[in-house]
Amino acid sequence: MTAAATQPCCPPIAEPTLSPGDAERAAGVFKALGHPARVTIVNLLARATGAGVCVCDLTEPTGLSQPTVSHHLKLLRQAGLIEGERRGTWIYYRLVPQALSDIQRALA
Repeated sequence: MTAAATQPCCPPIAEPTLSPGDAERAAGVFKALGHPARVTIVNLLARATGAGVCVCDLTEPTGLSQPTVSHHLKLLRQAGLIEGERRGTWIYYRLVPQALSDIQRALA
């Protein structure tokens, strides 16, 4: 057997930085981001200024009806990416401050 035959084909990979629980939560977030409309909504909320965005302000830029936008918002909320605050009959949405950092950490 030659020395080349006993050498590994490549350097060993690094240990994962996510625990199994963190990886499970990240997978849920990525699943929630698995639809272009939800990615667009997150992008719009990330760029919004002020104290939140009403669902009525998300229908035109997404090209979706209010019930469809509400469905996507529900899934994003369940994934922990956004939060809502009721003001009268409307709910105003914003990103959870830590959500984008958590996504970035999962990919780092």
